[in-house]
Amino acid sequence: MRRRVGAAGIGGGCRVVGAGSGLREKAFGPAGSQQIRGVVEYHPFVAFERVVLIVLDGCGAGPAPDAAEYGDSGENEGDTLRNTWEAVGGFDTPLLAELGFLSAARVPIEQRNLPKPAATYARLKPLSKGKDSVTGHWEMMGIVLNRPFPTYPQGFPPEVIEPFEAAIGRKVLGNRPASGTVIIQELGEEHMRSGRPILYTSADSVFQLACHEEVVPVETLYEWCRIARELLVEPHNVARVIARPFVGDPNRGFTRTDRRKDFPLSPPHNLVDEISELIGPVHGIGVVPEIFAGRGFLERPRTQNNEEHERALLEALTRGDRFLFANFEDFDMRYGHRNDPEGFAAALERFDRTLAKVLGRLRPEDLLLLTADHGNDPTTPSTDHSREYAPFSAFSPGSPARGDLGEVEGFSFVGVTAGRALGLDRKEELF
Repeated sequence: MRRRVGAAGIGGGCRVVGAGSGLREKAFGPAGSQQIRGVVEYHPFVAFERVVLIVLDGCGAGPAPDAAEYGDSGENEGDTLRNTWEAVGGFDTPLLAELGFLSAARVPIEQRNLPKPAATYARLKPLSKGKDSVTGHWEMMGIVLNRPFPTYPQGFPPEVIEPFEAAIGRKVLGNRPASGTVIIQELGEEHMRSGRPILYTSADSVFQLACHEEVVPVETLYEWCRIARELLVEPHNVARVIARPFVGDPNRGFTRTDRRKDFPLSPPHNLVDEISELIGPVHGIGVVPEIFAGRGFLERPRTQNNEEHERALLEALTRGDRFLFANFEDFDMRYGHRNDPEGFAAALERFDRTLAKVLGRLRPEDLLLLTADHGNDPTTPSTDHSREYAPFSAFSPGSPARGDLGEVEGFSFVGVTAGRALGLDRKEELF
């Protein structure tokens, strides 16, 4: 079965998907060169008191039809969850199985006698151009990019580098695609001698700046990243500028610290804005608030890994916030990019135990949503993201499940589902 959530292209750099399901459209106007349409019609009946949305970063559900356009064909074709399962002989994740998350990714759960799905689940087809976290999260909240953010396989051109160097008063080192953990080993000693920041990028649209905390104060690094963010305008509107502090020395090696900070593009008006205007600020966990430039979110300390995200999420469940939006990135950051299927599988098993704690705190009027933002298959030669479907699962202790919804077009099904559950226009029910 294939289920389409309607699309409305309106030119510029992006469009919104979801308005075709009975949601009245409104043009919000340009944001830079971009424009979206969004859901704005409210309904007085609120189906759920609280929505908990968790993004399992990089946990793709199989190759998207256009994967070859992104270089993800042949041995680099991503099928993250299924390939990881096959590489390690399965994993012990009964709750991910019971919630339908694994079945959405066509994982053969019967091989390990895991529970059959008892939730609503689907496989979401990406519509935005791009396969990075910003693109995936933005699409969830209704922003569909008609063109990808720019990438720099040859490094950044002079029209980017020269104004940046002039603004900070120093030349940069590197300026090439690289692994962050590798390039600080290669250039860390020279950076300590010269004080020049290490600049690198990747297959994603990122401008990453690494500095030793004892050479360049972290607040100075953050300020340099703010300068870069202001300079990186079209056609060089990079999705994210990222500060990457590190410590160590040439003899012991260098290690990145947990003081990373992201400086993303500010998104156009989207479902986070609509939901926060209706119910109050969203409680974001992990990188989520940064992806949306903090707009519509509570100001909370930034958590850096899945263990910290779990603690923050469990604490948030004791509060009165009505929309919790979390990203658990260890699958992607620690294991997908490093081609470590065993570590990836172990992280899924740890997350399953996190799910047990979350489910134990849900009330009958709560709705839990699980999904992913892109793939990052640890079993392929590539160390970059993969263009994949996203698994989707919805569960509420107080509502019956709908089972397998099949294939749904557009990650925005996630945000539309959350919005309807919290009181945005609900002409079509998921539950």
